[in-house]
Amino acid sequence: MANTPHELTEEFPAEAAKIHALKIENAHFARLVEEYHEVNRAVHAAETMTVPTDDAHEEELRRKRMVLKDEIWKILQAA
Repeated sequence: MANTPHELTEEFPAEAAKIHALKIENAHFARLVEEYHEVNRAVHAAETMTVPTDDAHEEELRRKRMVLKDEIWKILQAA
């Protein structure tokens, strides 16, 4: 989805090059980024009602996205 909000390059614009490099160098980081993108797309689909879901599931997806983003940020800071 081209217009999906909360993409990592929007969340961490100054870290775009580091994100790219870590995705290549660090398999764990690459998996986290992929999972983040999957969850983020699911949140966006729920928000736009492309894929209807109940409020509890949407909130669960948002929490998961936040946890993933926090873990990604910790790795970016340590790199």
